[in-house]
Amino acid sequence: MTQPYFQGFFDTPTNTISYIVGDPATRIAAVIDPVLDFDLASGVADTRSAERILAFARENDWRIAMVLETHAHADHLSAAPFVKAHTGAWIGIGEHIRDVQRIFRPVFAMTDLKTDGSDFDRLFVDGDRFAIGTLDVEVLHVPGHTPADVTYRIGDAAFVGDTLFMPDYGTARADFPGGDARTLYRSIRRLLELPAATRLFLCHDYKAPGRDDYRWETSVGEQRRSSVHVHDGVTEDDFVAMREARDAGLSVPRLLLPSIQVNIRAGHFPEAEANGVRYLKIPVKTGNPTQG
Repeated sequence: MTQPYFQGFFDTPTNTISYIVGDPATRIAAVIDPVLDFDLASGVADTRSAERILAFARENDWRIAMVLETHAHADHLSAAPFVKAHTGAWIGIGEHIRDVQRIFRPVFAMTDLKTDGSDFDRLFVDGDRFAIGTLDVEVLHVPGHTPADVTYRIGDAAFVGDTLFMPDYGTARADFPGGDARTLYRSIRRLLELPAATRLFLCHDYKAPGRDDYRWETSVGEQRRSSVHVHDGVTEDDFVAMREARDAGLSVPRLLLPSIQVNIRAGHFPEAEANGVRYLKIPVKTGNPTQG
């Protein structure tokens, strides 16, 4: 059996890891969770991180055929359209992105947003299988962080998005609209029922206290033995109580508002207005009616 090739690309500003996953037999590859660089203060977007991935693919003779999103990220913007424009790749995500679109369409008054998922080229159902060259890929629906999270299982590896972090750091938050701590626990236990040697590739790392380096590969066995949140012996009720208490003290991700508006459109910005400029919205909350 052909073993897949993996290469991670760490984006320091957002602590995100994007991946190239390739089939050595055919040189066909997928890009998972590519980052679009975005400066919140100036509103300037650029593609240096995605260009780094494409340059690596060219230099190593990988043909990128698809972009796989694990979910609609809330902490970075997706570079999926840029990768597609330069490679012809299709863009895939879990079918429950439609639920996320329906949740956030009224939040941002996105009257032009379609909520059928059709901004993406392919919507995956739990249990779907497809190929990267000769590599078999299985899609696992793992909601809880968001309704649409999926894991891509490829051979002895699984790309789990934000669902799990390194064992010394824990698990995803579950307080975004549509998230749920109890659902997250059940999704994690599903992943931890995979063979112990299964390698888990993460979408983020934040260096737990006492650790000096960034890491983004762990295993099912390591998570079950030593995860600070979900090691064997942690019950569902224990996890829910911990997760909900922890989430209550977390700050909002710095790029939450632009990320959601862009990523539920498959990485596209809203259409330009009459002056030729594209705009993102900031919902304003105030308890003082005189400021309304």
